[in-house]
Amino acid sequence: MDKDWWRGAVIYQIYPRSFMDSNGDGIGDLPGITARLDHVAALGVDAIWVSPFFRSPMKDFGYDVADYRAVDPMFGTLEDFDAMLARAHALGIKVIIDQVLSHTSDQHAWFAASRASRDNPQADWYVWADPRPDGTPPTNWLSVFGGSAWQWDSRRRQYYLHSFLVEQPDLNFHCPAVQDTLLDEVRFWCERGVDGFRFDACNHQFHDARLRDNPPADGGMVSTVRADNPYAMQKHLHDKSQPENLRFLERLRALLDDYGAVGLGEVGDENAPPVMARYTERGKRLHLAYSFSLLTSEHSAAHLRTQVEALDRELAKTGGWGCWAVSNHDVPRVASRWNANGTEDTRRDRMWLALLLSLRGSASVYQGEELGLPEAEVPFELLQDPYGRAFWPEFKGRDGARTPIPWVTDAHHAGFTSGTPWLPVSEMHLPLAIDRQTDDPASMLNFSRALLRWRRRQPLLRSGEMRFIDAPGVPDTVLWFERHDAERSLHGVFNLADEPVSLELPRALAPAEGAPFADTGIEGGRLVLPPYGVFFGVPLDAA
Repeated sequence: MDKDWWRGAVIYQIYPRSFMDSNGDGIGDLPGITARLDHVAALGVDAIWVSPFFRSPMKDFGYDVADYRAVDPMFGTLEDFDAMLARAHALGIKVIIDQVLSHTSDQHAWFAASRASRDNPQADWYVWADPRPDGTPPTNWLSVFGGSAWQWDSRRRQYYLHSFLVEQPDLNFHCPAVQDTLLDEVRFWCERGVDGFRFDACNHQFHDARLRDNPPADGGMVSTVRADNPYAMQKHLHDKSQPENLRFLERLRALLDDYGAVGLGEVGDENAPPVMARYTERGKRLHLAYSFSLLTSEHSAAHLRTQVEALDRELAKTGGWGCWAVSNHDVPRVASRWNANGTEDTRRDRMWLALLLSLRGSASVYQGEELGLPEAEVPFELLQDPYGRAFWPEFKGRDGARTPIPWVTDAHHAGFTSGTPWLPVSEMHLPLAIDRQTDDPASMLNFSRALLRWRRRQPLLRSGEMRFIDAPGVPDTVLWFERHDAERSLHGVFNLADEPVSLELPRALAPAEGAPFADTGIEGGRLVLPPYGVFFGVPLDAA
């Protein structure tokens, strides 16, 4: 077995609540995932990443863990997890699970003990601090979800830190017992046979022990959250991405290596590339880091190139590895987010998927991306996301990317559930259901399958180096790069515009064999790309 299978791997993200419901309660579950893994296998991905399914009060839909070793009853049982794992492995699919180590639910037994007094054995397991002399919070740190990151607790007469929801208190990683215990929680799942972990918010695991205030952000900063959220108004120098985290990640990596498991870190930071590079340095810490850089609304060719080159430049210094995504459960779907004219266009959806799967690094494909699903409209009265309810109507939350997957066009709730779904099935999604797309040779789904099959035969797209091409006359709506090693070369050219372009080739290229783009071609030494066209080519002497 290839221990480096994760390099250049394609990881399919499953959001359990919305994938498939097996028992009619309207919420997707582990048996539902097991029943539909054939769909994932048919895509040809290397692994699935399953978002949290642990016992939780669901204030943040599982990212507020109340018991790291228990499956929440709404998702099934530990035996259901074992069955899902076994089925995935039988289909040749690796299984990565979400692990939320930076914080727990306020309903976790650890927090109940910690808040009970200042002198009990778990008193310092969370980040507690006295108020300032005037009673205000100990620092100016802000929550990602808006407002102060500190919550007053009348029992201890102290504030506790919550980088996210009030119901998600931050664990104190400066406490050795916390680190040891969390490593044991990871070991539990390693021994159960998982292939890896996606570590949520892993750069939030330490805070500045001196409790220094964050300085204000300058005008040139690019935040990882929306501009209408006050969190964007600070440089987050002291509440995350602390140097002490590196040593913990080394301990974590040693544990993962004992079991042959892979660590994928979520790194949300205003200057993420250097942090990602340190976190994945030459086998010392995590295996790869998940990038937020392409999850924003900006998608010009210049911006995309800048983001990719910035990460590649930093990773080259440390021998690290990245993982790209253009959609996930926290942002609007790419089919809508990067849709300048508001019209549906499968050509554009194909182009974005091809670009994602061509970048140097691994790739994460969010469920429904292979169908070209647009962002769903969820009315306020049906919203579940606390983030959206807090910032409505300027921000409608994350539910539009979390609605159920449409399996059967004409079935009750598109075949997702026999009950009432926790979020409505979007009417816009019904014509894009999997049964209808399976029967259509020209569908986005069948294109996705063909693209992934072709990519698996392209070693350069899994592990080759990458450099952008600056050619004369190339418009600013075109991205052109080369994946290469010492002997081979593969060019990728992407037209990001809804107008055709004709480019002079600086080097004679021939279409790459089997590439699933039949509407591009070379005419008289020029490359002709239709709107949202893609061309994969090899040097003519190597064709």
